[in-house]
Amino acid sequence: MSNENQNHKQTQFDVTGMTCSACSTRIEKVLNKMDGVEANVNLSMEKASVSFDENQATVQDIVERINKLGYGVQEEKVELDISGMTCSACSSRIEKVLSKMEGISQANVNLATESGTVEYTPGVVSIDEVLEKVKKLGYEAVIKQDKEEKESNKEKEIRDKRRSFIFSAILSFPLLLTMIGHMPIGISAPGFIEYPWTQFVLATIVQFYIGWPFYTGAYRALSNKSANMDVLVALGTSAAYFYSVVQAILWQTGAIEHAELYFETSAILITLIILGKYFEALAKGRTTAAITNLLKLQAKEATVLKDGKEERVPVDQVQVGDHIIVKPGEKIPVDGEVIVGSTSIDESMITGESIPVDKNESDAVIGSTINKNGTITMVAKKVGKDTALAGIIKIVEEAQGSKAPIQRMADKISGIFVPIVVGIAAVTFIVWFFFVEPGVWGAALEASIAVLVIACPCALGLATPTSIMVGSGRGAEQGILFKGGEYLEGTQAIEAVLLDKTGTITEGKPRVTNVVTISGDQSDFNLVAGAEKRSEHPLAQAVMAYATEHDFDVKDPESFEAVSGHGIEAKVNEKQVLVGTRKLMNEKGINIESAEEKLQEFELEGKTAVLAAINGELRFAIGIADTVKPTSKEAIKELQDMDIEVYMMTGDNTRTATAVAKEVGIPESNVFAEVLPEHKADQVLKLQEQGKKVAMVGDGINDAPALATADIGMAIGTGTDVAIEAADVTLVGGDLTNISHAIKLSKKTMRNIRQNLFWALFYNSAGIPVAAIGLLAPWVAGAAMAFSSVSVVSNSLRLKKQKI
Repeated sequence: MSNENQNHKQTQFDVTGMTCSACSTRIEKVLNKMDGVEANVNLSMEKASVSFDENQATVQDIVERINKLGYGVQEEKVELDISGMTCSACSSRIEKVLSKMEGISQANVNLATESGTVEYTPGVVSIDEVLEKVKKLGYEAVIKQDKEEKESNKEKEIRDKRRSFIFSAILSFPLLLTMIGHMPIGISAPGFIEYPWTQFVLATIVQFYIGWPFYTGAYRALSNKSANMDVLVALGTSAAYFYSVVQAILWQTGAIEHAELYFETSAILITLIILGKYFEALAKGRTTAAITNLLKLQAKEATVLKDGKEERVPVDQVQVGDHIIVKPGEKIPVDGEVIVGSTSIDESMITGESIPVDKNESDAVIGSTINKNGTITMVAKKVGKDTALAGIIKIVEEAQGSKAPIQRMADKISGIFVPIVVGIAAVTFIVWFFFVEPGVWGAALEASIAVLVIACPCALGLATPTSIMVGSGRGAEQGILFKGGEYLEGTQAIEAVLLDKTGTITEGKPRVTNVVTISGDQSDFNLVAGAEKRSEHPLAQAVMAYATEHDFDVKDPESFEAVSGHGIEAKVNEKQVLVGTRKLMNEKGINIESAEEKLQEFELEGKTAVLAAINGELRFAIGIADTVKPTSKEAIKELQDMDIEVYMMTGDNTRTATAVAKEVGIPESNVFAEVLPEHKADQVLKLQEQGKKVAMVGDGINDAPALATADIGMAIGTGTDVAIEAADVTLVGGDLTNISHAIKLSKKTMRNIRQNLFWALFYNSAGIPVAAIGLLAPWVAGAAMAFSSVSVVSNSLRLKKQKI
């Protein structure tokens, strides 16, 4: 099993050349036929997520297969400054080693300029891995800092589409005048524009320069025995264009007196489709705003201590173990630990908690959070892709790139849709030419072109992924990380929520809630704290925390002994101190009757009772509890108001569990107490056997099996990495109100998807018969088709403003 895991790799490619869902479905289908390959292709993000067995397929095999289908895998180029090279053998060695790395298509290293250029496939290999490889060879490489940021591919795509539309619109406008001239509104086009060969020149440029991508796309699809939107557009516009060319030739030779020209139809169609694609690109750019905003949170530079001197370096050059100085107002550059100083840090962008968190020596700090008021020195523990923020970005990207089950249904529909539409268009032409208006080419041509154009399945392909992208991005902004589209869809169906107690409903840290003085002076509590100072037990740490908060002068013990399972015995300031259970006091002959009533009161409240005696006399009764989180009661009520059953599970005794459940509003019948870690998953199965869709919420390693067993596993973001890895949804920061928010967001996203699918199918289904009976002009069909795609993406963007 371990060998299989080692050979199993996952990667992502940016795929170029896709125009509609038929393209993404085709690529996905072909890749999935490869041995050992599982692929998921997302049209909206233009990404292919691929997992593969290295023994059966390589990255190069997959890239070649995508290229063979007529699409491309986006590559990026990076320029490096390389130091440490002494001769041409150095540069040749670096070049040779980098060229052999998987995902790098070309590497050039120049000794004279001490620089290098690497062309690579993002997702297959990262810049960090390239830099690390150069470092292992004994050299130093850093990314060359450009004076201006390079234009992103998305911005270039938007700019190119805008330019194409403007050029196409300028050429098509005179042709539009000829169309208006045929209408009874008293406007006519200038004579030279009515001339067939003037129209031919204008339409030809639009058809074969602006419209060339439709031909290349159609060729790729047909050569791979598939059909997509490009096929429909190329067929429809070519029919109008070439029919007009034939008419112009016949008119020129005198075979006909008047030419029936449809040059304006083909040109205006292409112009409108390009306009639709431009609007679509603009809207799609906004759907990825969540990732963009997360990336903006990252620190750009860090102040690293090198040989006792402060040096500002780009954050991607920070190494694990570096000592970093962070001043007030600066961002923590990477994940690490405070080694000098104290401060308070605003962690709201990660945890959602608005109150700054105090940090002292040995406390962990999170990269990209903001240092508020103190200068600290920290040591880097996690850098680059290992930081908490990088992990969040990765989860959101994967969720946005994954497919919900409902999308697979849409993909199947669009996969068979185009061939059916071509068939309907052919039948429409035949019916019109032979029966409706026998022998009239123009009418038959217009009706069949309108059918081809109105039926383009762009909106159908965009209906689901755009909603998933916006929904998962909206969740990330709220501290809810869905690991995939299937979990975003599945969360809506939750009927029962099973909550782990410790660390989920409660804080997970015991705190002293009561200190009752039985005899003597309260100031003697400093002796009790001194006795606990050497103990590592969580209850001892709670006593110490209480003493620190209340400014007790805590002295070190002269002697210390832990009494296993019962407490401790110590000597502090020449006095004998006992701290522990009833049993410890009884064994030492100390009378505890005066505290019995108070002890029972503590226990009924679900608290742990601790007794303290000094020099043989009982002095204090201490109540210690794992306090309930401030938001737990409100969160549980929200779920119950949504008709979701809430259960609690814990390894604690029944009395403590019942007390906590009562405090937060969970019925006693819904409490599972004294559950061993290995039996937690069994409780999930019992609820599932009752026909319930169950969400398990936990934070510890012992919750991982139950999280994996549940229909939806939700991990508290403050918990262990194992729990987060096993879960389907991560609730960053530990606020339980995010459970109901996650369910509401899932329901709103699915409602949005259903709206999108309805309108996408409505446009196509309603438009085809209207076009077939001749009531829809081709240019109107083109405008409607473009509008359908834009409306679907715009509807998805409404999720950004939805209140959850």
